[in-house]
Amino acid sequence: MTAGPTSPPTPRAASAPMHLVTLWRRSLLLRVTVTTLILSIIVMTILGFLLLSRVTTGLLDSAERTAVTEASAGLADAQRISAAAASGTSAASPASIVDTIVASLATRAGSPPQYDVLLLAGEIDGAAPERGTNLVSDASVPPELRDTVMATGLQSWTYTEIRYLDGRSAPGIVVGAPLAVTDVGTYELYYLFPLTNEASTLDLVRSTVVGTGILLVVLLGAVAAVVTRQVVAPVRSAARVAEQFSEGHLRERMAVRGEDDLARLAMAFNDMAASLEQQIHRLEELSAVQQRFVSDVSHELRTPLTTIRMAADLLFESRGELYPPTARSAELLQNQLDRFENLLGDLLEISRYDAGAAVLDLEIVDLVALVKRAAESARPLAERRGSEIVVTALVDPCPVECDPRRVDRILRNLLDNAVEHGEGQPIDVTVTEDGSAAAITVRDHGVGLTDDSIAHVFDRFWRADPARARTTGGTGLGLSIALEDTRLHAGWLEAWGTPGEGACFRLTLPCRAEVTLEHSPLPLVPPGLEGASDGEDDVEIVETDAAEVRA
Repeated sequence: MTAGPTSPPTPRAASAPMHLVTLWRRSLLLRVTVTTLILSIIVMTILGFLLLSRVTTGLLDSAERTAVTEASAGLADAQRISAAAASGTSAASPASIVDTIVASLATRAGSPPQYDVLLLAGEIDGAAPERGTNLVSDASVPPELRDTVMATGLQSWTYTEIRYLDGRSAPGIVVGAPLAVTDVGTYELYYLFPLTNEASTLDLVRSTVVGTGILLVVLLGAVAAVVTRQVVAPVRSAARVAEQFSEGHLRERMAVRGEDDLARLAMAFNDMAASLEQQIHRLEELSAVQQRFVSDVSHELRTPLTTIRMAADLLFESRGELYPPTARSAELLQNQLDRFENLLGDLLEISRYDAGAAVLDLEIVDLVALVKRAAESARPLAERRGSEIVVTALVDPCPVECDPRRVDRILRNLLDNAVEHGEGQPIDVTVTEDGSAAAITVRDHGVGLTDDSIAHVFDRFWRADPARARTTGGTGLGLSIALEDTRLHAGWLEAWGTPGEGACFRLTLPCRAEVTLEHSPLPLVPPGLEGASDGEDDVEIVETDAAEVRA
C-alpha cells in the first residue's frame, strides 16, 4: 500500500509556533518565569546527581568495609574449625568437615542471614564436597574472581549479581579467599553480601531527591512569577498609559502605590506626562495661532492683490504703447504677481491640511489619461528647457479610484520638479497597475539627489541647491503639497536619486479606496542603477514636520 501525499499543516497548527514566539518576545513575565524554571531544573539536576553520587559512594564503601571485615573474621573462624576437626580423636570425613565449617559460618550470619557462604572445591582432585547456604548458586561467583583468588592466594572481592537456585537474584558483594582444609586440600571460601537494603535506601533517597527537586522547581517558578509580576505590573501600566497618551488621552496617569523604587518611577513618569501635556497644549495653541495667521494673511492679501492684479493687467495689455523699460517692468510685474498668487494658493492649501479640513472627492478615473493630460500641460515648459517628456503606459486603460484634481496637482508638481532639475535631458514617465495598486514614476536624468537631499526633498520651502536659479516660478511648497495629497489617498510618495544619475519619484496609489497598500508595481530604483545607491531594500523612512520620505 502506498502512502498518500502528506497534507500541509493547517493554518492554526502553523500559526501556533509563531504565536508562542510572539508571546515569548512580548511577555517579560513568561521569559523570567521560564528562565527561572530552566535554571532551577539544571541546578537541581546537578545537585541531585552530586547528592545521589555521595550517598551511593558512602553506602557502598560502608558495605564493602563491613563485608571485607566479616569475611576476614569468617575465614579465621573456618581455619580454626578445620584445624580442630583435624586434631580430634577420631578421623572425620571431608564431607563432615566441610559441613561443620559451613554450618558454623551460617550461624555467624544471624537470622535473617546478613550474608551467604559458598565453599567451593577449586582445584582439589577427586569428588571433593562443596557446600553453600540458603540455596545460593555457585554461578554467583564470577570466574575472574575465582582465578584471582587461586592465583594470588589472597583475599579478593568484587561487585556482582547474587543468584539463587530458586531463581532469585540480588545485587551484592562477593569476598573470596583460599581456605586450607586439613586432610582434604585447599578450598575457596566466598562470602556473598546482598545489597538489598542499600538498594532500598538508594531508591528512597532517589525518590526523595526527585520529589523534592520537582517541588522546589515548582515553588521557585511560582516565586519567580510572583516577584516578576510585582515588577512587570508597573511596567505594563506605564506601557498602557504611554499608549493611551500617544492616542491623545493626555490626562492618563499611572497609579502610585507605596514609596519604593517603582513608586518613584511612577511619580517620575506622571511628572513627565504632565510636562508633555503642557508642552503639547502649548504647541497646539501655537500651531493654531500659526495656522490662523497663515490663513488670515493669505485671505487678507487677496483683496489688495486683486487690485494690484487689475492695474498690472491693464499695464501688461498696453505694454506695446509704453517705453521699452516700462514695458519690461510691466512684464516682470505680471510674472511676479503670478508667482505671488501661486504662493498664496499653496499657503491656503497647506493651511487646510494643517487644519485637517482637506477632503477627497473620489471617482473612478483613467490614470493613463490623467498622466498624459499633465504631461501635455508641462510640455511647453519642458520644451523651453530643452527636455522631452516621454510617457510609457504599461497598461491602458488604468482605472483608479482617486481625487483627479489632487492627483493632477501631484503629477504637475513632479513634472515641474523634473523639468527644473532635468538639465535639458528627457523626462521618462511610466504608469501601470496590478489590480490592487497603481504606480507612476517620473524619472529625470539631471543633477540627481544626495542622501541628505532625499531626506529633506519634501520639506516645506526646501531647495536642493539654494544657489541655483529658479526658472519654473515654484513656491517651494509643491512637493510638500504633493506629499499631503498622497497621504490623503493613503498612498506612497517616494524619492530616489544619485548625483550625476538623475532622480526618480514614485507615486503609488491604491486602486480602490478600501485597499491597503503593501507593495508598488514599479521599482523605485531605475534598472541598472541598483548598485548606485543602497537600493530599495534599504529603504529609510525619514519623518519631519512635513514629510515622510522613503529612499
